[in-house]
Amino acid sequence: MRIIPLLPILAMATLLGACSDRIKDTHPQQLVSKRQALFKQFTKTLEPMGLVARDRQDYVKADFMASAVALQELSNKPWVYFAADGNYPPTRAKPEVWSQAGEFKLSQDSFLASVNKLVEVSGSADLPAIRASVETVEKSCKSCHDQFRSDRQ
Repeated sequence: MRIIPLLPILAMATLLGACSDRIKDTHPQQLVSKRQALFKQFTKTLEPMGLVARDRQDYVKADFMASAVALQELSNKPWVYFAADGNYPPTRAKPEVWSQAGEFKLSQDSFLASVNKLVEVSGSADLPAIRASVETVEKSCKSCHDQFRSDRQ
């Protein structure tokens, strides 16, 4: 067995990371980084439920309910990080988040309602209702992204 020295690998990884064209969040409160981290958690939490909804994974009541409740717990957290001073690089939020705050709030409310409905049906074993609810949550995410998120990084 050949042992690869770890120090050169770590040094190379650090150098490559430093060469990245990705903009760093240097804001003192790191509002963008905090909300992006929460949205990544949304995705990680919703993905297994999506697999169940598309018959790519078995429905296990306890697991599905736990995922739905975890998403519900996360669902209120990112919005506070869209503060007035939260529109700076590396944000992917469009200016409309702030210029159309009422519409953005309606999008949030729609998302929260869809997550609450998902929690309601999560333990029912009614797979058609579960599929419809997961699809509604996913559409809510997509709708908000289409209106309020830019593809730029």
